[in-house]
Amino acid sequence: MAFASEDHVYHSSNAVYRAPSNNHEPDQEALLGKLLDYPAPGLQRPEDRFNGAYIIFFSLGIGGLLPWNFFVTAKEYWAFKLRNCSSPASGKDPEDADILNYFESYLAVASTVPSLLFLVANFLLVNRVQVHVRVLASLFVSLAIFVVMAVLVKVDTSSWTRGFFSITVACMAVISSSSTIFNSSVYGLTGSFPMRNAQALISGGAMGGTVSAVASLVDLAASSDVRDSALAFFLTAAVFLGLCMGLYLLLPQLEYARHYMRPVVPVHVFSGEDNPSQDAPSTSSVAPASRMVHTPPLGPILKKTAGLGFCTVSLYFVTALIFPAISTNIQSMHKGTGSPWTSKFFVPLTVFLLFNFADLCGRQVTAWIQVPGPRSKLLPGLALSRVCLVPLFLLCNYQPRSHLNVVLFQSDIYPVVFTCLLGLSNGYLSTLVLIYGPKIVPRELAEATSVVMLFYMSVGLMLGSACAALLEHFI
Repeated sequence: MAFASEDHVYHSSNAVYRAPSNNHEPDQEALLGKLLDYPAPGLQRPEDRFNGAYIIFFSLGIGGLLPWNFFVTAKEYWAFKLRNCSSPASGKDPEDADILNYFESYLAVASTVPSLLFLVANFLLVNRVQVHVRVLASLFVSLAIFVVMAVLVKVDTSSWTRGFFSITVACMAVISSSSTIFNSSVYGLTGSFPMRNAQALISGGAMGGTVSAVASLVDLAASSDVRDSALAFFLTAAVFLGLCMGLYLLLPQLEYARHYMRPVVPVHVFSGEDNPSQDAPSTSSVAPASRMVHTPPLGPILKKTAGLGFCTVSLYFVTALIFPAISTNIQSMHKGTGSPWTSKFFVPLTVFLLFNFADLCGRQVTAWIQVPGPRSKLLPGLALSRVCLVPLFLLCNYQPRSHLNVVLFQSDIYPVVFTCLLGLSNGYLSTLVLIYGPKIVPRELAEATSVVMLFYMSVGLMLGSACAALLEHFI
């Protein structure tokens, strides 16, 4: 596999694919030999001056997941509020105990179900509501929710704990829905840009997870009042959401962005054998009304993305199966020594921070290397091979265990290494499949295809989470 500069025709992120010979293998054909980011005749591709668009997409990636991560990170705050802060003993009430014990499960349902529903809704809205309306509206809704949650931090909710619980779950559902609209819309927008911009967006999401993990550690080490910590989390999320609104409004002001955001030909149904170029020249930027299709053709998109979809489901299934359900229950072999590094900080450091950082590193590598290609048989093979990580984690010091009594890896270095492998492989391979997806269809279907790819991801996460709950009962 040889790489050349961004100025050559077969551009892909910061690098390009170029076959070393005429009898190259299929996985060496960069995106099937299509001129992915080749400018249409008469249109000179401008440069991304000072990497402005890249930085904006990276920041939007952080903004897409950081607020949600902060919402989930404030675990101690939610426990404090739901115990009835003025009368801790009231937490012994059976209904209060049920709310407290299963709060994370309620949040998971409130997050997952609306996310799937709004992915479907966004697919239907692709050609009906302009992308900037969806992006700005979703950011505004998320910002409003975090302002409400910040106000409630200093409000005594001890007399209406169940009402506060209902408001919290409803806020999580709204945040999940608006984040889904935002992430899928911006991800779809990057489908019209060179792949380096999609990579920036996806890497930004991993950075959001890393920042939230660091914030959680700082909070664990230094905070004395959970309400102050939660207020800091919510206000930071609100500020960053406002920043994302400003950055998104700035994006069309860049000549580089305007070039790739130009109007495209209307959606048309294509066969599985078609191999159209995303940036093929269009004779008109305004299509006759008779040719307009309001809902993108789902069948052809599913047919084109079936292979990448399988890889996406496989990758996120394994990740959700291990992280966080299994990995957070692995304890240090030296927990009884009394050291905070082997007790209080062990899981936050070796699970959350390490996984998110390794995931970020894996995603960032795709800025320079994209191997294997989208039609390579090696790609699904690598995705499936990650299943081997499951028994490796189970044979670490997972506690409690009732059926599987063997602890094969009796050193703390093993879960650290396995977590690094999990994060790196998830970051690198998942970014590859997600940036390939919108590039193997015509440009006018790129946004709809992005929504479909995110749907594959959600299916993998749901299946993995469900199987993790079952697997825990067999350990």
